[in-house]
Amino acid sequence: MTEDQPAAGSGRWKAVMTEGPVGRTLARLTVPMVVGIVGMVAFNLTDTFFVGRLGTTELAALSFTFPFVLVLVRFTLGLGIGASALVSRAVGRGDAHAVRRITTDSLALALVVVVVFVSVGFPLMGPVFRALGAGGEIYPLVKTYMSIWLGGLLFVFFPMVSNNAIRANGNTKWPAMIMLTAVCANILLDYLLIFGIGPFPRLGLAGAALATVISRMITFTLSFYIVHFRMKMLTFERVPFSEVLASWKRILYIGIPAASTRVIAPIGIGVITGLIARGGPKGVAAFGVATKIEFFAIAVIFALSSVLNPFTGQNWGAARNDRVRKGLSLSNRFAFFWGLGMFAALAVFANPVASIFSRDPEVVSTIVLYMRTVAVAYCMYGVFVICSLVLNVLHRPLHAAALAAGQAFVLTVPLAWMGMRIAGLKGIFAGIGISYIIAGLLAWLVLRRVVSRLEERG
Repeated sequence: MTEDQPAAGSGRWKAVMTEGPVGRTLARLTVPMVVGIVGMVAFNLTDTFFVGRLGTTELAALSFTFPFVLVLVRFTLGLGIGASALVSRAVGRGDAHAVRRITTDSLALALVVVVVFVSVGFPLMGPVFRALGAGGEIYPLVKTYMSIWLGGLLFVFFPMVSNNAIRANGNTKWPAMIMLTAVCANILLDYLLIFGIGPFPRLGLAGAALATVISRMITFTLSFYIVHFRMKMLTFERVPFSEVLASWKRILYIGIPAASTRVIAPIGIGVITGLIARGGPKGVAAFGVATKIEFFAIAVIFALSSVLNPFTGQNWGAARNDRVRKGLSLSNRFAFFWGLGMFAALAVFANPVASIFSRDPEVVSTIVLYMRTVAVAYCMYGVFVICSLVLNVLHRPLHAAALAAGQAFVLTVPLAWMGMRIAGLKGIFAGIGISYIIAGLLAWLVLRRVVSRLEERG
């Protein structure tokens, strides 16, 4: 039996995360995800690298789009978390019918969400970006980029939801392969379409958007083939719409708070972008690059959290609470020390890393300032990421959403605003770092309390 197939003759998927040493199991499943998620962060960094060669104006325009794009992407990832939590528990129980039903219904729900977002996204584009400060020559560039990106939204969303369903089955190799395919296609297409190499037209920033959509079309095809033909996780049996609606409600019960948890952070980034935009496009360009470098620095933690989701679901579904506790302990310790290591690395190599993405000395110095001010808090930000995601899997999505809202709007935005009044850009970045530390500590305390109460209830 291969890793991506149901057990022969049983029609069931094996709960591969409920056996074996906890640390080794998490490490084995995380390694492929590290490759995939680092690749996806490289996807964004590639766009940033090539667009940076066009000039500071184009780089600022791309930075303005980042929070908007991140809101839509993270909302869909939240739905994927809802589906993954239900699928992983069904796998833990050995319920093959539920696995297929939830996977199919979650992809249908993603299609509905695409229609809603496209319908709302185009009219809101102008007001949102102008409110953030994207005026003058920057806004036409932003509008062109976002119009192309929104037009290909289905190809962005479908692989995200299907990859979460695949991971819930304990398979991390296929999602990693899908993400790496997107990266390779995007790098090649970026180079050809942004600069107009050979027979290709020089499209500039529009070329970056088009490269993203085409590469996502490729992964859309791959993910459908794998989830349907290889994993056999889809069903096309006709069922009453009431049954589909019931499935959607279960997915959304976890997915909406999980999506809110993930969406709140980029909304906060958007507000911070608006504060920085008061100082001009160079600060915005630098902030956009710095946040993408940040995602790269903690990509390993995102990979671990994506594995911890099905690990917790399968073991909780199989009543292996001891493994859940040990997995959380090991993961939080790893996140803490990884964050410290990334701070040390970025403190030393901040200048050469920043210089990769811009030739403007002011932009480079601002990127360096961010890395040396905020990265000290990555040790606790990683803990925040781990704990928030696990709360969703344990059916405590409102706790996770409250933590995310508190981190963004009670801590980050007010502290950044106060910091700006006191010390300008340095104060903004210091406020972000302080919010990471406090939020990580709070998330750890909340998760400990939730796990203890669930165990007391049996």
